[in-house]
Amino acid sequence: MKRYVLVLLTLICFTINTDAKNKFIKVENGKFMRDGSPYYYVGTNFWYGAILGSEGQGGNRNRLCRELDEMKAMGIDNLRILVGSDGERGVPTKVEPTLQIEPGVYNDTILAGLDYLLMEMGKRDMVAVLYLNNSWEWSGGYGFYLQHAGAGKAPIPAIEGYDKYMNFVASYATNEKAHQLFYNYVSFILNRKNRYTNKEYINDPTIMSWQIGNEPRAFSREALPYFEKWLAEASALIRSIDKNHLISIGSEGAWGCENDYEVYERICADKNIDYCNIHLWPYNWGWAKKDSLIENLDRSCINTKDYIDRHLSICKRLSKPLVMEEFGFPRDNFSFSLSSSTIARDAYYKYVFSLVADNAEQGGLFAGCNFWGWGGFASPKHENWQPGDDYCGDPAQEAQGLNSVFAGDKSTLQVIKQQVDRMNAVIKVQGKDK
Repeated sequence: MKRYVLVLLTLICFTINTDAKNKFIKVENGKFMRDGSPYYYVGTNFWYGAILGSEGQGGNRNRLCRELDEMKAMGIDNLRILVGSDGERGVPTKVEPTLQIEPGVYNDTILAGLDYLLMEMGKRDMVAVLYLNNSWEWSGGYGFYLQHAGAGKAPIPAIEGYDKYMNFVASYATNEKAHQLFYNYVSFILNRKNRYTNKEYINDPTIMSWQIGNEPRAFSREALPYFEKWLAEASALIRSIDKNHLISIGSEGAWGCENDYEVYERICADKNIDYCNIHLWPYNWGWAKKDSLIENLDRSCINTKDYIDRHLSICKRLSKPLVMEEFGFPRDNFSFSLSSSTIARDAYYKYVFSLVADNAEQGGLFAGCNFWGWGGFASPKHENWQPGDDYCGDPAQEAQGLNSVFAGDKSTLQVIKQQVDRMNAVIKVQGKDK
């Protein structure tokens, strides 16, 4: 009898552990798998989620839950989120409040906000892609680590210009002291336990992927070898701590590798990198102009397809999925008003979505997309973000409302919902085939 009970308990424990393992999104044969079925998705960027989940400055848990319910109702279940901002407050164009005030000194209210966000997402069967660093000034990132590694004070692009800022952060790739400060932060975050669910982060399937950074760049061709080395070290560190979750880079693609496709292929080929990312910004990259967004739509679409196709070829060689985790298009007439039309954006979104879905239907590697970004129920008060204003999809360095998708953007939401339905149909068909 005792032997029977022991065998039964062993089988129950094995089943529980197996079920837990199956909850994590994995990559098999170049495709995402979730709960034993193919996973294709339409997601969004919700960088401010952890701040909204806090009970301190900027926190609004009622709004957070309302936003999550709205996205879930539309079928958006994949959110790309900033773990936290770095550095001192009161810096123009930087997100506040910050999580890492100084290296190793943390704002517990933001940590609680991240815990709360993950708990609420888990209740809704949503997953998070959490990025840990940023090459841009709006959340600290590179400039923060360099400053505390003794490289001097980081320039503020809004005051001193982006050329000066980019020249400064180009030294990040070779600054091992800055890297170590970042690695300490990575270890701290990955070894956390959620205070609300009592789950260790490494055992929480609500997290889909750890991402090294938002648009990590070398910022010079000379720094590329060191940039590659840093990414390899960072991904190896993450894998040494966490065996359960996917790891991604957060790259823009070749655009973030000094337009070197071979560098992009090498960083994605790393054994610890599970899938590939690209970003697309037609206006930022000069494919569309302020005064001719609709007129430049065709050119934007042609260049978009070419950029995607070149990266898909690399993914095919690597047998890894591709996610276009950032793409955006300004509101018509470059307006920041929530009441402005979005004819050009809707057309661009529809085109991008068609490329993702067409490839997925053919069994290709284009597995998902996260549009930029979710503004939801925000009501921006100023063109330039100020502390106390609602957070929306546009971070503090961007005009508020320019690239955000708000709850009132009915035509855009309709385009998104159509894509969700189409991707769900792909999952259904390929799930049956499996």
